[in-house]
Amino acid sequence: MTQASTIPRTTLITGASSGLGAEMARQLADRGHPLALCARRTERLDELRAEIQAARPGHPVHVRALDVNDHDAVFETVRAFRDDFATEGLTLDRVVVNAGIGKGAPLGTGRFDANRETAMTNFVAALAQVEAAMEIFRAQGSGHLVVVSSVSAVRGMPKAMTTYAATKAAVAHLAEGLRAELHGSAIKFSVIYPGYIASEMNPTGPGTTPPPLLVSTERGVRAMVAAIEAERATAHVPGLPWEVLARVIKHAPMPLFRKLV
Repeated sequence: MTQASTIPRTTLITGASSGLGAEMARQLADRGHPLALCARRTERLDELRAEIQAARPGHPVHVRALDVNDHDAVFETVRAFRDDFATEGLTLDRVVVNAGIGKGAPLGTGRFDANRETAMTNFVAALAQVEAAMEIFRAQGSGHLVVVSSVSAVRGMPKAMTTYAATKAAVAHLAEGLRAELHGSAIKFSVIYPGYIASEMNPTGPGTTPPPLLVSTERGVRAMVAAIEAERATAHVPGLPWEVLARVIKHAPMPLFRKLV
C-alpha cells in the first residue's frame, strides 16, 4: 500500500463551509497542509479559518466565495488561489472536488427541476472544477486531483437516488479517464467513495432517521484524509464495511440488490 505523504501539500477544497469539506480542512490543517477553501457561505469559511488558525497560529488558510455553478467563477477562483500560493513561494498541489448536493426525485414524477439541479451541481459544475484544476496541473507538470464520489456510484440506484448516483458515477469516470490518459506522469488522481458519513446530506438529531452504518463526520473524514494523503487511486471509506459492501452492491442479483437499497 502506498504510504501517506508527510510533505505538506497545498490543498484547495470546494464546498468547504460545512460537512465533509470543513472537516477535511480541519484534519488536513492538523497534518500541516496549507489550505485554500471556497464555498458560497463565506461567513462559515471565515469562522473555519479562525478556528484552524486559533489551533495553529499562522497556518496558511486562504478563503474565497464560490458558487460552483458559476463556471467562469470556478476558473477565476482556482487561478486566484494558485496566485495566492505563488506569493508564498508555493504551487497549488492538490484540488479536492467536493462541492455537491443531494436533491432528487424518482424520474418521471414531475421533479425534473430537482434532478436537473443535482445534475448541474454534481456533474457539470464538477467538470468545471476538474477542467480548472487540470489547466494548472498540466501547466506545472504535477498535481493531485481528488474527486469525492459516493458508494452510490457503484451501481444505478432507485427512486430519489437515481440522478444523484448517476452524477457520482460520472465524476468518478472523469478522474479515471484522466488517470488512463496521464498514467506514469507526475499528476495523480484519487476517487473517494464515501459511505454513510454524518453531514448535511446525512443529518442526525431529533426527528431524523439516520441511514444504517452511519459514522461520525470525524471518523468518516479521517478515512477520507488517509486515502487522500496516500494518493490512493480509489477508496471506499470507511474501509470497513464499505470496501466489502461496495462489491456486494455492485454484483448482487437484482432481488437482493432491491432489498439492500
